[in-house]
Amino acid sequence: MANTQTANKRPDARQRNQSRAVESGATEMVQDLVEYLKEYAREKPEMAALWCFGIGFVLGWKLKPW
Repeated sequence: MANTQTANKRPDARQRNQSRAVESGATEMVQDLVEYLKEYAREKPEMAALWCFGIGFVLGWKLKPW
């Protein structure tokens, strides 16, 4: 009986470790994306401004209240 309880606990610990690894991987991906976008905006500020304007225009158009 104790053997089956120990066996049941192992997958839970393994799943927790895997979910932590996925979370840290996702966090690293987001941080890398933010760093890339900052670098791109420093190198090409005009294009970054145009992208922001375009995305804001489309969102404003699609999300208008009326």
